[in-house]
Amino acid sequence: QVQLVESGGGLVQPGGSLRLSCAASGSILSINDMAWYRQSPGKERELVAAITSGGNTNYADSVKGRFTISRDNAKNTVYLQMNSLKPEDTAVYYCNADLLGFSGIWRYQLYWGQGTQVTVSS
Repeated sequence: QVQLVESGGGLVQPGGSLRLSCAASGSILSINDMAWYRQSPGKERELVAAITSGGNTNYADSVKGRFTISRDNAKNTVYLQMNSLKPEDTAVYYCNADLLGFSGIWRYQLYWGQGTQVTVSS
């Protein structure tokens, strides 16, 4: 059973930093794109940052220059380093991964993690 598990969320003061991790586990042959999304109350889920298997990245305008996405292919893990955090960054952060995994059959499928809460407040 393939699953993604996020960690690293919490409460931080404005201007602070957090590092989120998301590890994919189970029967996995390969992982294509990985990404972080976030959702705050009353808003739609939005893309924060994405990274390809080759390391190409893209970011939402609101986080450019403050957040950095990276991945460790050997560990099937994607990270999100968040610096200079603002109250408006408060949200539940979700990771996803487009991967070739086994869930009865081998197939490419988009998997989501369960989410981790990030709260930026003084």
